[in-house]
Formats: sequence, structure tokens, C-alpha cells
Amino acid sequence: MNYEAMAVTVSDLNLYIKDKIAKDEGLNAVVVKGEISNFKAHYTGHYYFTLKDEKSLIKCVMFKSYSQRVNFKPKDGMKVIVFGGVSVFERDGIYQIYVKAMQEQGIRRFICRL
Repeated sequence: MNYEAMAVTVSDLNLYIKDKIAKDEGLNAVVVKGEISNFKAHYTGHYYFTLKDEKSLIKCVMFKSYSQRVNFKPKDGMKVIVFGGVSVFERDGIYQIYVKAMQEQGIRRFICRL
């Protein structure tokens, strides 16, 4: 079998996976609860963090246009609920949640308006 003729580039594979995820309506609007770890408020205003539970974790990014609407200071150990969409950061081949709203667990409604 000629694997070389069948081979795709890493970039092509990541783009293919990103496109598949983008077409999945269930992944475009997810609400996920978990505990924040590795929180970083970047100087650009973006938030980068990991959301985890007892068994698993997922990376998250919240761009400045959304993070500036959060009316509390997220920090490691805080239990939150996030709303956003799952996508692939092509360069690194990592899937993550692109967060659009965040609330502390126990609060009845999202503090951030979309």
C-alpha cells in the first residue's frame, strides 16, 4: 500500500476536524459546568483557563469582547458555568471551548449579555 500518496498534512487534518466540529450544532452552543484551573487574565483582556471536574478537563478561551462583561474576577478553584462553542485551534490541534458568557455556580442567570 502506498501511504505516501494517501497522506495529508497535519494542517489539512486539523482543518478537516475543525470543519467537522463547526458543522455539529450540538457543539456550537454548549453550557458546561466545572472548576477553573490555570486561570490567566492576559494583558490583552482575554481569559485563558482550564475547566475541569473529577474525571476530565477542557481548555477554554474567553476573548476580551466577552470577558469585559463578566462582573466577577474568575480565579483558580472557582466553580463556574460557561456558555460557548467548541472549536479547534488549528495551529496546535487542540479543541477548546470559546466562552461567550460565564457565571458562578449557584447564580440563577448569566451575568453577561451576549
